[in-house]
Amino acid sequence: MQAKTSAAGPRPAAHQPSPAPESEGARERRSSWRTLRKVAPYLWPADKPWVKNRVLAALGFLLLAKLVGVGTPFVYKAAVDVLTGEAASPAWLLGMGAVGITVAYGVARAANVGFQQLRDAVFARVAQAALRQLALETFQHIHALSLRYHITRKTGGLSRIIERGVKGVDFLLRFMLFSVGPLVLELLLTGIILALVFDISYLIVLVVTIGLYVWFTFTVTEWRVKIRKEMNEQDTDANQKAIDSLLNYETVKYFGAEKREAARYDGAMEGYERAAIKTSLSLAFLNFGQAVIITAGLVIVMVMAAIGVQAGELTTGDFVMVNAFMIQITIPLNFLGTVYREIRQALVDMGEMFDLLEQPQEVCDKPGAPALAVSGGAVVFEDVRFSYEPARSILKGLSFTLNPGETVALVGPSGSGKSTIGKLLFRFYDVTGGAIRIDGQDLRDVTQESVHAQIGVVPQDTVLFNDTIRYNIGYGRAGASQDEIEAAARAASIHDFIAALPEGYDTPVGERGLKLSGGEKQRVGIARTLLKDPPILLLDEATSALDSETERDIQAELKMMGEGRSVITIAHRLSTVVDADQIIVLEAGEIVERGTHDALIAKGGRYATMWARQQAEEEETS
Repeated sequence: MQAKTSAAGPRPAAHQPSPAPESEGARERRSSWRTLRKVAPYLWPADKPWVKNRVLAALGFLLLAKLVGVGTPFVYKAAVDVLTGEAASPAWLLGMGAVGITVAYGVARAANVGFQQLRDAVFARVAQAALRQLALETFQHIHALSLRYHITRKTGGLSRIIERGVKGVDFLLRFMLFSVGPLVLELLLTGIILALVFDISYLIVLVVTIGLYVWFTFTVTEWRVKIRKEMNEQDTDANQKAIDSLLNYETVKYFGAEKREAARYDGAMEGYERAAIKTSLSLAFLNFGQAVIITAGLVIVMVMAAIGVQAGELTTGDFVMVNAFMIQITIPLNFLGTVYREIRQALVDMGEMFDLLEQPQEVCDKPGAPALAVSGGAVVFEDVRFSYEPARSILKGLSFTLNPGETVALVGPSGSGKSTIGKLLFRFYDVTGGAIRIDGQDLRDVTQESVHAQIGVVPQDTVLFNDTIRYNIGYGRAGASQDEIEAAARAASIHDFIAALPEGYDTPVGERGLKLSGGEKQRVGIARTLLKDPPILLLDEATSALDSETERDIQAELKMMGEGRSVITIAHRLSTVVDADQIIVLEAGEIVERGTHDALIAKGGRYATMWARQQAEEEETS
């Protein structure tokens, strides 16, 4: 039954107070706890008992080191008591004599250091295994993210986030476990000893001193963390500008922009310099304030001990022992500010990396998805719709069929959706409507890995790894032999060129293959795809970036390459697709014409107009 509304209109819903916005500090704390929860399993994995055993052994050595450490001042006191003739230490210790006690003091100090080193040695494998696993997971996740994510990210900034995140994990594993924990344990043991051996007033002074020290350190460090974050942002920005400029080295040269690039980089470094200076000045303030607080506490305790010695209540050895305890805790406390700051920074850096790990995969395999089984290589686009953004549709109900062994050419103006079809076929993205099927199997129902294995792509601009020609051709199939690599190179008509080089197949190609010409790079790319030997081939404007003569040479290799395969050719120059079994003319994401070259010319429509224009342009330039 429908509720009635008044003439004035529907009654407004009761006002629900919106939750208060989360403060920056609360966000950081939540992020820090999330980071610690994510790191903890690497220290205590359920499936790796050897890690747990090593962590327990390391903690055992840590405890031994601290017990020896707090016991060492007692040996020092005994040595002083023997030398001053005051028998206030245990008889068994005094019976060792001054020399024996001094040797025992040296052994105790050496044992303290030895247990600490054993702790580090035992834990090293745990830390490195955790770093390796985390770095691998991050690397794999980045490769699993969609093309959309990668084209919107800056590579330099991304690599910096990973680098700082892994270093942050390393720092956190070592310092949280072996700096903060041991410091708390040592302070607790020292406080108990001062209260039991001396007087509760010594413990009160120690607690007040440490309380003031920690409060001052954390307050100033919080301020310094904000400066450090600014410095990190400037560092990332400068690094990104440097990498971007170097990757575009030729463009910089073309436009004589060396000074302009240097000014951009220097501007970013100027911001980094300002933040770094603030960091240094604030560090000096922090160190001085810490020194004042800890020195004041040390002086008060020493004055109390001196009064006790003068009153005959304490021995000279007691005075020395109190001094030894205070100095012993001063050393780790001096690093508290640095450790706290670095831990805070490590949590920030790791937070950025875990944010990266939490980026969702846009294209995911269905649970239990089978591998794509290609029998003939028939490709069907059925009412395919796609948009990169909801408000802007790219493909609007596209339908066509590529039969096994045939060639379909996609032509049309820029922005018509040609390259988008190639990205959807390779499953860089999933369609937003309709379906793409290979031999009757919807691409969304099979694994991405199997789709990638069955489709070979020759792009417009072949990008090569900064390695040898052998490595780049061999990348087409893992484990390919030298004979197979050479056979692929011969098929791509580049073997003779490679053989004539001084280093042959061991010739480095340079960053992105810049040591090779455009035609040479493209032939290496063709050889690489031939070695892969896929049943379905996608030629994405594979020759449009080449000169006419090189294009004609490479077209022969591409034609040979397509024999016996199902081929989709995305073309700008129509002269390269005249032999296609079917030519599809796209405009604004829709098919406006389709047919063979002769049929479309005879029709006198959109394709015929494009053909006549290109022929006229070629005649003018010839």
